[in-house]
Amino acid sequence: MTAQSVKARRSARQLKTDMTRCPTQVEAAQRLRYRVFSEEYGSDLGAEIPGIDADAYDAVCDHLIVTDMETGELVATTRILHQSNIGPVDGFYSAGEFDLTALESLPGTVAELGRTCVHPDYRNGATISLLWSAVAEYLISHNVDYMIGCASIGMSDGGLKAWRIARHLQQEYLADEHFRVSPLRELPHLTHTTVAERSVDVPPLIRAYMRLGARVCGEPCWDPEFRCADLLVLLEVDKLSARYSRHFMGKAS
Repeated sequence: MTAQSVKARRSARQLKTDMTRCPTQVEAAQRLRYRVFSEEYGSDLGAEIPGIDADAYDAVCDHLIVTDMETGELVATTRILHQSNIGPVDGFYSAGEFDLTALESLPGTVAELGRTCVHPDYRNGATISLLWSAVAEYLISHNVDYMIGCASIGMSDGGLKAWRIARHLQQEYLADEHFRVSPLRELPHLTHTTVAERSVDVPPLIRAYMRLGARVCGEPCWDPEFRCADLLVLLEVDKLSARYSRHFMGKAS
């Protein structure tokens, strides 16, 4: 067993989650986001402060953080923008990438998940499961009916991988017609390929979205800032996969 795998197993038993708006903790999350996104997508993210990924949405979001209790290191994060808090930013982040008209008439409350990332040394099933369990608990306890979010795929190979993953997800996890959206910047079709050409390696965080019960809402968008392809995903919370809903429904009632 490698030293890294020992660390991952030890850390998995010592992780805790917190929901926060504490400026110090949010900054730690922003530093992790910068590290992960700049390394994986090759972007400087237009950072105003070196090493920090920050935008106007951070101030109105609840930030979910995962911390290694042994070291005190923040090892995973995501942020949640509740529909009731979108006023100061004039809408959800994903409205800058997709035409969300089809979702505006959804009956119920919507929340948006974004900027999800996990430290490379902690990308194991235990960490990701803990992260998504905390997300599920939030959705249920805050009476959210629909969760939306952008699922990102790196484009370092020019887009072949992104198209294969997008086509696979559209075939296996496509949302119903009334949930479909269209990208504001279509992913260039020069790299279009079919799923059958080779096996599809779906990123762990996107696999976790699907296990949670999420579906993709149509074609991918090209995000030039992050140099990645984004798919809008949507989760109907009342269809939350059984592994999460059984655990939290009783707690939230």
